[in-house]
Amino acid sequence: MFSSLITNLSILKKFIFINLIIFIVIGSFTVVYLDTIQPSLINKKASNHIKIIDNTIDNINRLKIDFTENEIKKFLFSTRFLFQNLDRVIILDDKFNLIGDTDNLDLDPRSFSQKLEIIELSELNETDNLEYKENVTKKKKKALSISDIVSNYASSKEFGKPYTFTEETYNQFFLVTIKNVNDGKKNIGYLAITENANEIKTAINERKNFIIRTFFAVVIVIIVFSLVLNRYFLKPIKNLVNYTNIIKDKTKIKLDIEPIKKRNDELGKLSKSLDAMTNELQKRINTAENFSTDLVHEIRNPLASLKSASEIISETEDKDQRDKLIGIVSHDVERIERLITDYSQMLKDEVAISSEKMKKLDLILITKSVVDDFNSIYDSKRGISIKMKTNGEKNYHILGIENRIEQIIANLLDNSISFSKNNQEIIVELEKKNGSVNLKVVDEGEGFRENDTQKIFKRFYSNRPDKFGKHSGLGLNIVKNLVELHNGNILASNNKVKGAKIEISFPGV
Repeated sequence: MFSSLITNLSILKKFIFINLIIFIVIGSFTVVYLDTIQPSLINKKASNHIKIIDNTIDNINRLKIDFTENEIKKFLFSTRFLFQNLDRVIILDDKFNLIGDTDNLDLDPRSFSQKLEIIELSELNETDNLEYKENVTKKKKKALSISDIVSNYASSKEFGKPYTFTEETYNQFFLVTIKNVNDGKKNIGYLAITENANEIKTAINERKNFIIRTFFAVVIVIIVFSLVLNRYFLKPIKNLVNYTNIIKDKTKIKLDIEPIKKRNDELGKLSKSLDAMTNELQKRINTAENFSTDLVHEIRNPLASLKSASEIISETEDKDQRDKLIGIVSHDVERIERLITDYSQMLKDEVAISSEKMKKLDLILITKSVVDDFNSIYDSKRGISIKMKTNGEKNYHILGIENRIEQIIANLLDNSISFSKNNQEIIVELEKKNGSVNLKVVDEGEGFRENDTQKIFKRFYSNRPDKFGKHSGLGLNIVKNLVELHNGNILASNNKVKGAKIEISFPGV
């Protein structure tokens, strides 16, 4: 279900959907991270509290300090260096009465240079104490209700172990750690440490703000990227898809992809290649359709002749007449067979040519090979001689497909031989002129009947001698297509005296 949903989405929707999933996953991890980071920071600070509490209890037990107000105040004053980084240390007796509070002591670091000796509490008169308490009250926020908390601690299952809790008041974040004091026999009181831990909240808020800013920054980047992706990539690709569909469906709707073709990136190259491919395919489709139409037209006449001849054969008893009709049938069958064979070969050539690569060829070597093959057949068979001539150049190099060049020369010679009488001569001439390599085939046959000699290159050319019926009429059309494939030109003309001449010009290399 999920897989099919993703599959059916567009690229843009897939991109947005995947990013949404990523955001959900990252957001979940972020929430988990923020939930765990605060306890981690609290535990780190609480562990320091516990160390100080344990050291303080050890000193109380070691010095055998009585849990009275005077003794505890003396102890706190003498050991003030232990608490210089803490906001407040509170000591209560086993009845939850306050007997010691660092807020009532001068713990200024400047006093640490003095000798650590126990100062008599009497030196701190009550007036001074009250004045100090007023100043502390002005500087600090309202004190936490520690008595209730200690009372709850004493009756809880956490009794005997360090207990840490947090409290947030007046936009202040406090961390409090409590532990009971045991002299080895019984519980004698409680020791509590309170510390302003706003840096924990600050750290958490900074992380939250960073994540929020990052989130919105990434969202903006994704939106911008999605717009760019859609405008410059997905929309052009969609236009290319629509373009191919229009060509495939042969609709009259026009879609201009020229802006895409003008691009210099991969999409521009793709559009050019796609346009060239579709045009080539369209050209081949049109060619095949025209071929089919022409083929049907060409086959219709011999079929009609076959039908008439077959009907007459079944009715006549004259042997000469029957032989003549059988000859007509044989001729028409051969004609149809030749048409279908050449047509099939032509379609195969169209497909094969597209996959073949051109290379540098020496035209004189290819021509000589084809001429020698034809001479070995027709010189002894009909006395027709094919001679080669050149203008004395050393090479006649062109860029082409070797077997297609051979096909061009063979078709031209076959055409000339069809028009030639026995014991006549055919001249094949090669010359280099103005950077081109020219090939001429001249025969002594009947020549062309019409003034517009370019008509002979049309498919199924019909204005031909009677004996030309052994040919399909596709040979010269195939030659013309192959010549144009090699960026060449082909012309046909009659000689002044007699015969025909066909000239081909290839770009030289």
